[in-house]
Amino acid sequence: MRSQTISTKLQQIAKQAANYPDMVFTTLAHHIDVDFLYEAYRQNNRKSSPGIDKVTSKEYDENLELNLQNLHERLRKGLYKAPPVERVWIDKEGNKKRPIGKPTLEDKIVQRAVEMVLSAVYEQMFHDFSYGFRKGRSQHQAIKELMDQCWETRGGWIISADITGLFDNINHGYLREIIKRRVNDGGIIRLIGKWLKAGVYENGSVSYPESGTPQGGSISPILSNIFLHHVLDDWFVNEVKPRMKGLTSMVRWADDFIIICEHEYDAIRLMEVMPKRFSRYGLSLHPEKSKVVSFKRPKPYVEKDDRNGTFDFLGFTFYWGKSLKGYWIIRKKTARKRQSRFLKSCSSWCKANRHLSMSEQHKALCQKLSGFYQYFGVQTNNRSLGTVFFKVEQSWRYWLGRRSHKGYVSYEKFDIIRKVYPLPQPRIVHNI
Repeated sequence: MRSQTISTKLQQIAKQAANYPDMVFTTLAHHIDVDFLYEAYRQNNRKSSPGIDKVTSKEYDENLELNLQNLHERLRKGLYKAPPVERVWIDKEGNKKRPIGKPTLEDKIVQRAVEMVLSAVYEQMFHDFSYGFRKGRSQHQAIKELMDQCWETRGGWIISADITGLFDNINHGYLREIIKRRVNDGGIIRLIGKWLKAGVYENGSVSYPESGTPQGGSISPILSNIFLHHVLDDWFVNEVKPRMKGLTSMVRWADDFIIICEHEYDAIRLMEVMPKRFSRYGLSLHPEKSKVVSFKRPKPYVEKDDRNGTFDFLGFTFYWGKSLKGYWIIRKKTARKRQSRFLKSCSSWCKANRHLSMSEQHKALCQKLSGFYQYFGVQTNNRSLGTVFFKVEQSWRYWLGRRSHKGYVSYEKFDIIRKVYPLPQPRIVHNI
């Protein structure tokens, strides 16, 4: 019953936003009542790590109704304080680290509630080529849209761009100004301000960044989408496309986007003005990941076209290749860095957990490979999937051998192990 009531509220907000695209919403915070907070709590991941207060979902559940009522009362009176976000670091390619935030449980609830309200308003404004962090949209849909657009322009010229540290560099002043153009509710604006100023807890001390959005919670993706909708998406639709000589389209996933231009002149011209547009809002394009690539469809009877480049998007490398019938088609394969990172993580896991029983190791490796297939199992990526399967098997065999005095497992013995504990075979999951 609670979910139906909240759904009706959100539908009404969305309908109003769609019918009145120029209207500024000034009364939205009153929708966030106890039932709304309960729904926000229900939608959160209860298995996620606790924040600096160490309160878990299990502890919060013990007096859930009372806790939510207390939380609502603090929100209603403006007494809610956003606690600092605990920061941890995870590995990424190139021996680099990526920061991940861990908000407190109550902060996650409030962030989710505000995100639900903002999404109801802004989903009516966002463009169709924006896919990141939106309900009902996935990376594979973005990949299909990209391939359709490339095919329409026969490849053309690709602007492969990446915004440097988007989540850490969003200007707070510009963000508030952009939000107020559509949502100028005092309660919502104050909450967003509290999150932006909450600070980051790391190594026993709290720092207060002057830019960026709170990472780890559900509010950061919607804030970044609102920011980029104004900075990039609307600018591209209203100012860029009308000035282009040929067909031009874009596909964006969060801070990673691809622009397809029919003519080289348009691509070069756009690449020259984009840095100026981003610098106006305190952002910059990654110098190594942003480039113009020739991606024109090769001639029908050419066996290989060395003039054509490749580009990466959402973990895949896109390139022209021949179909089984001899036609040129756009093919996809797992990007080299993503494949290497996965294989290294599997090898490290086998090394660290070689003491576990065979059934435990088999279960974990099956989960890892199934997850890889679930994302990278797309048409034309068979070779990459087969390579990953083969190398994971080899890593497993190598580290199984290292737990005995012989130092190896013979191929004959490993064949027996493979029959008893078979790893999942490569498979195509997505028909793209």
